[in-house]
Amino acid sequence: MRPAVALELLATPGEVSGVRRALRAYGIDVQLCASELVTNVIRHVGEGVPVTVRVWREEGGRVRLGVTDPDPRALPVLVGEAGAGAEAESESGRGLALLDALAVRWGVEQEAGRKTVWCELFTDAETIAVTPRTPERPGRRRRSAGALGHPSARS
Repeated sequence: MRPAVALELLATPGEVSGVRRALRAYGIDVQLCASELVTNVIRHVGEGVPVTVRVWREEGGRVRLGVTDPDPRALPVLVGEAGAGAEAESESGRGLALLDALAVRWGVEQEAGRKTVWCELFTDAETIAVTPRTPERPGRRRRSAGALGHPSARS
């Protein structure tokens, strides 16, 4: 099914706030995750690369967000939990930890010449379309609000 929102842009710091504005109707969790994923493209793939941000509704009240960039080799890596040793002092990895805490599940789809980092979140936004159901990880049925601080591991 077609995404309800498909934004094509160049990954620059100025575009991050535009992505947040464009996704305002989907709630703060979707905005935060989209901001973090686009920022990761800027930091780890390069400023000015083409990016596509897609959002659509999954069955069961979830929203799926996908950010596609042209480098299938620059994969996101979730570092240890915040507050754990020297990693707590690191400037890197906090955005993905935020995404991991907010999302029901997340992952990476690699294709020839591109990759999509995606996540699924619960939201109250009612303005987006429905797509086919995907399997859900056991024990992750809670709403994303208040999910911060819970240990988790995703694949």
